[in-house]
Amino acid sequence: MKTTLRLVLTTALFTGALSATAPATAAPTVIEPLRYVALGDSYAAAPLVPPADPSGPACLRSLAGYPRVAAEALGAKLTDVSCSAATVDHLSTSQHPGTSPQYDALTPGTDIVSVTLGGNDAGLFGEALKCVNILPEPHGTSCALENTAGGTDKIRARIDAWAPAFGTVLDEIARRAPRAEVFVVGYGNYFRPGGCYPVQPFWDQDADYLQGVINHLSAVLERAAEEHGATFVDTYTLGTGHDTCAAPADRYVEGLVPTRAAMPLHPNAPGSRAIGQALATAVRAPSAR
Repeated sequence: MKTTLRLVLTTALFTGALSATAPATAAPTVIEPLRYVALGDSYAAAPLVPPADPSGPACLRSLAGYPRVAAEALGAKLTDVSCSAATVDHLSTSQHPGTSPQYDALTPGTDIVSVTLGGNDAGLFGEALKCVNILPEPHGTSCALENTAGGTDKIRARIDAWAPAFGTVLDEIARRAPRAEVFVVGYGNYFRPGGCYPVQPFWDQDADYLQGVINHLSAVLERAAEEHGATFVDTYTLGTGHDTCAAPADRYVEGLVPTRAAMPLHPNAPGSRAIGQALATAVRAPSAR
């Protein structure tokens, strides 16, 4: 963790402790809140999770997404520019009329940056829809077999080809917000081993395949974070037992047919809350670097 961020957090805790014992006449100490910018796609924006953010209706951004949860836990001042369907290109170009490039939210005074990207660049949502099979085997086609025909995994190859672009993203964040601590938030636990056909209409090998490519993308994000001085936040482990196969009340990620207000195959309110809490914990943790 960078010295500035650690100092702000430590000072806030120390000041809080003093306030409990200081005389009533002592002048209050004013601590500026951390300035936090959230970048990313729908995994951060939490589309269709109420309440909606009126400042970015085209982005389907929620006021209950993980950035908001983390900001409230940290007492940080949040600028959330995450946007559903965002790709790396939308960090530097406008995604919708009247929507600024996400990079524009960064300043030299930014203290914390979180980013989740890559799912749309790899086309994972569209690939997941191609894997849906309403009928049991053999009445359909396995997307796992189709995508790995010939011995090459097309989706993993696409992710690997994209990986350098994410490294460039982290470098650009560091250039625009040189004092900020950057947190790369990975993608989560969508399917348990073997899936749960027909509760979720993905054959067992296809559920395993989809989770495998999601894990591969998260591994690429983690490696990039390590190589570019950022901190990776794992959201797969915290989702164990809370995948789309779990009972509706226990899910952090909604299935193909949502049982809570959320976009299919996206975090719901409890999932966003768990991710935000994990991010806040990572911000507070002593640096391992």
